[in-house]
Amino acid sequence: MTRRAVVRGIGHYLPDRIVPNSEFEKTLDTSDEWIKTRSGIERRHFAAEGQTTSDLAIHAAKAALAMAQIAPNDIDAIVLATSTSDLTFPSTATMVQHAIGNTTGYAFDIQAVCAGFVYAMSTANALITSGQANTVMVIGAETFSKILDWTDRATCVLFGDGAGALILSAEDGDGSTADRGILSVDLNSDGRYRDMLYVDGGVSTQTTGVVRMEGRELFRHAVEKLAQTADTALHKVGLTADDVAWVVPHQANIRIIQATAKKLGVGMDRVVVTVQDHGNTSAASIPLALSVGVANGQIKRGDLVVTEAIGGGLAWGSVVLRW
Repeated sequence: MTRRAVVRGIGHYLPDRIVPNSEFEKTLDTSDEWIKTRSGIERRHFAAEGQTTSDLAIHAAKAALAMAQIAPNDIDAIVLATSTSDLTFPSTATMVQHAIGNTTGYAFDIQAVCAGFVYAMSTANALITSGQANTVMVIGAETFSKILDWTDRATCVLFGDGAGALILSAEDGDGSTADRGILSVDLNSDGRYRDMLYVDGGVSTQTTGVVRMEGRELFRHAVEKLAQTADTALHKVGLTADDVAWVVPHQANIRIIQATAKKLGVGMDRVVVTVQDHGNTSAASIPLALSVGVANGQIKRGDLVVTEAIGGGLAWGSVVLRW
């Protein structure tokens, strides 16, 4: 028998405020057509004044608990991926833990920017397969609207806020790729490419900073590295793109999503796309897309799903799981 981390429930939350592309036309030299053509984004959600990353995460966590039909104290651990934590410390995960009424588990944050949810899923998988936990809640939550330069049309039109939560529980499988749960993981990073995507502030400088990005160069790295990591993760368990029911990529840019799918040999009819409605929500991107894919009836029990993401660091990776 093989111990697997199997999906038990999922949920997501988006702030009430919807910001269409046309809103940026009032202050920037841009247009709805310009933004859609270059990114595929049509609208995004922004957190309200005073609404924090933990607020979004709490809503998503409660939705996932409801779907899983389990009590808060059935959760052994909460792993939360974010680059926009409420405070320097304590972790946003502990704020979620308190809000949902979990008093018996442990909680911590992971920071790998847009690849954060993949890293968090990998960590949850390791906790479960090693026997350190039986049930783990994995959350991706961001309020990137708090760290944008509103004069930079190359970045401020791309990002949005949101949260998604996934609950994984231990189940025994027979060790084959027919098992439900996480089948393989591939993680990577390379600090040489830091300047391609970063925030020009932080604790040591006593400034918040804003997002800075070299979009053209990042595009090239994203397509190459996303296709490579997905292929590697599939190869680890003897699978190919032909076996995949759904690719759920990081939702940064429709052109990156299309180019990566083509490089993988997967038709866009097998790709879950939400970038048009959410923009780039960083670590929240994949759980949001997974949750929407389930709600829309795309992702079903038994489907082989590949998630892949790349973000600042550069950090990138993928997870292969059977839903």
